[in-house]
Amino acid sequence: MNLSSSIPTRSHALSERQTPLICFSHLRWDFVLQRPQHLMARFSRERPVFFFEEYIPTDHHLAYLEIHPFEGTKVKSVRPRVPHWWNAADRERALSNLLDDLLAMYGATRPILWFYTPTMYSFASHIDASAVIYDCMDELANFKFAPLEMKEMEAKLLAEADVVFTGGFSLYEAKRHQHDNIHPFPSGVDVDHFHSARKGRTEPADQMAIPGPKLGYYGVIDERLDLELIADLARARPKLSFVFIGPVVKIAPEDLPRAENIYYLGQKDYHDLPAYVSGWQAALMPFALNSSTQFISPTKTPEYLAAGRPVVSTPIKDVIRHYGDLDGVFVASDSEGFAAACDEALGLCERDRAWLKPVDARLEGSSWDRTFSSMKGLMEDVMLRNLYPAIPAKQPLSRPAKVSALAHGNAVAATDL
Repeated sequence: MNLSSSIPTRSHALSERQTPLICFSHLRWDFVLQRPQHLMARFSRERPVFFFEEYIPTDHHLAYLEIHPFEGTKVKSVRPRVPHWWNAADRERALSNLLDDLLAMYGATRPILWFYTPTMYSFASHIDASAVIYDCMDELANFKFAPLEMKEMEAKLLAEADVVFTGGFSLYEAKRHQHDNIHPFPSGVDVDHFHSARKGRTEPADQMAIPGPKLGYYGVIDERLDLELIADLARARPKLSFVFIGPVVKIAPEDLPRAENIYYLGQKDYHDLPAYVSGWQAALMPFALNSSTQFISPTKTPEYLAAGRPVVSTPIKDVIRHYGDLDGVFVASDSEGFAAACDEALGLCERDRAWLKPVDARLEGSSWDRTFSSMKGLMEDVMLRNLYPAIPAKQPLSRPAKVSALAHGNAVAATDL
């Protein structure tokens, strides 16, 4: 028998487009729109997607599932509720049973298991999966309040994952020797969405009253931000207004820096972000330099640039790597330098917009659609291997399109790294 003639093509072998995907996430679906939402919304166009969130304690005496549909997407958010007095072993057993119930309820067999957190692998490891994917968006073990066992949990997930993605190149470099099928995928960007900020949109009412010039930040406000730097910046530049948009997490409100020129506007819908950014003269990324930011590749960097705003950042490695050579990106490591960088960014904003041409060239090809397509290609390769294990290890399969590394404009093939 000619083995090569019996090997199915990907399109034939994976014609069962309804293979469900269970995405295990430490983030709520309706929290800040980030990488998981961008990707899962796209997967849901071709297959059922269940977004399995962290459990919520309940006063009820039994564990149960809440399943939430959200307008504008086919993704179903799954929220396990577990009695708050149950111990860890009882809780794990309950979560495992609830996951089985979910699959039975929807008649789902051999689902794709996609993990954003290793903490959920233990109760899902018994599932007969078409593929196990680990999209390592951050080094969660370095985050505040992370479980002490996080690295051990991650090691178990890495040992079983068919393919691993990382949220940036620094994280890829740190983990590349821990798996033989690992690929870096820096943050994508919805260019058209944020380009609308360049078109003179009307500012939302709660920001319009703030005096300018305005410099802003949107995103989660947590231990990754340098609160002392923000306080110093507000004191050093009293005539500038500093706007912060996003939920406050793991920080007590009384610990946030306060000043007459600092404004906290709360969480806003993703749809409204370009309108807020349209009123800024520059965008900020005042990240602390600590273990929680060591490997980050901020999604907001390309979003700010797509919105046509100069970016002032602390020296985050992936920001410098991918964008540090652009005229619209200013990097400073201390309060005095950061304030001076803000002055430079405002000066750039007041001049002609020629600096945006290389920005747009850099962002070309970094869409979430392209990231999704490349990830899907790698996922389908391992699904095909798992479905037809007799395929020789070196049998060539169709490979995904090149992934834009955004490293000084050089494209890097994910399969070549």
